[in-house]
Amino acid sequence: MFDLPAETKKEMKDYRIFRKSLLENGFVMLQYSIYYRSLPNRSSLKKYESILKRLVPQGGNVRLLYVSETQFQDMILLAGSRSRQEEVVGVNRLVVI
Repeated sequence: MFDLPAETKKEMKDYRIFRKSLLENGFVMLQYSIYYRSLPNRSSLKKYESILKRLVPQGGNVRLLYVSETQFQDMILLAGSRSRQEEVVGVNRLVVI
C-alpha cells in the first residue's frame, strides 16, 4: 500500500518508476495504490521484502502487509466485483499486500 507525493516532476517520475517496478515484479493492482502478489511460501516473502525496500522512493508512505490466503479470501467486497486474478489465487499461498 502506498501514498506517494506527485506534485513535482521528480515526484511524478518516482511514482511512475515505483508503480512500474511493482508490475514488473508480479504485483497486481487491487485498488489505486494497493497492489498484491501471491507467493508459494514464507521464504519467498523475504525476497520480495528486500526488493521492495530497494524500490521505495524517498518521501511518501509505503507499507507492506502479509496476509494468508484465507484472510485474503475472507475479505468482504462491498461494491464492485473480484478480479480474475483474485479468483485464481490458490488456497496454499500467502498474499503480500
